[in-house]
Amino acid sequence: MLVLQWDQDADMGHGFFVLPVSCLIAWRRRHELAALRPQPSWWGLALLLWATVQMLVAEVGAELFLARTAFLISIAGAVLLLGGKRYLRVLAFPICLLLLMIPIPAVIYNQITFPLQLVASTAGAFLIRLTGLPAQRLGNVLNVNGHLLLVEEACSGIRSLLTLAFVGLAYGAFTENSRAVRFTLAAATLPIALAANAVRVALTGVLANWKPSLAEGFAHEASGWAMFVFAMVLLLALHPLLRRIFAAGASAQSS
Repeated sequence: MLVLQWDQDADMGHGFFVLPVSCLIAWRRRHELAALRPQPSWWGLALLLWATVQMLVAEVGAELFLARTAFLISIAGAVLLLGGKRYLRVLAFPICLLLLMIPIPAVIYNQITFPLQLVASTAGAFLIRLTGLPAQRLGNVLNVNGHLLLVEEACSGIRSLLTLAFVGLAYGAFTENSRAVRFTLAAATLPIALAANAVRVALTGVLANWKPSLAEGFAHEASGWAMFVFAMVLLLALHPLLRRIFAAGASAQSS
């Protein structure tokens, strides 16, 4: 059912890549694991029992998110039970990364997307006005020179945010040794995704004023892909800048 949701839910297309990437990150840390002596912990059994109870509750209540996260808790519990705290510390990141393959519960999703819609419409209206076109915002609806543009859930930016967050975390794990740089790079995916989505909304508004058909269909989808590539370029360009900033800070502290 989870795999089917990756295929059918446009927000979760990245789910197909999360598991193999997490496994690859764990495999790259095999030498760290080999250097450790297993110290089994009975706390792992407690985690497994917790996961079992959570799964039973999820089955009774038909709550998919609880059932899916229970599976991840059971993985952490098995690692802790058989290998101990040090093993779990080494594998904590790839296990936590698996959370990104699980869709956000609908209750939380709805609480996130509407504020993102307002952010996208507000920023989009501001950018449109910079081009000289009159743009007014009423909630998540833009009036661009008489053309109404509805910023729907699909245009909230949640899709690009989730995918970019996964890319940022995976990219940092493979290319960066500094935890501070990796954390900052992952945190930067939020403003980058929001900025790229605001540009997309503004571009859609400008195109709608010129030719309304360009604000929907293939052109609209193509603009989404273009803005995601733009966000990826910003993320990649930010990486060397962060390296220099943190390296300069470290050298200043040492001196």
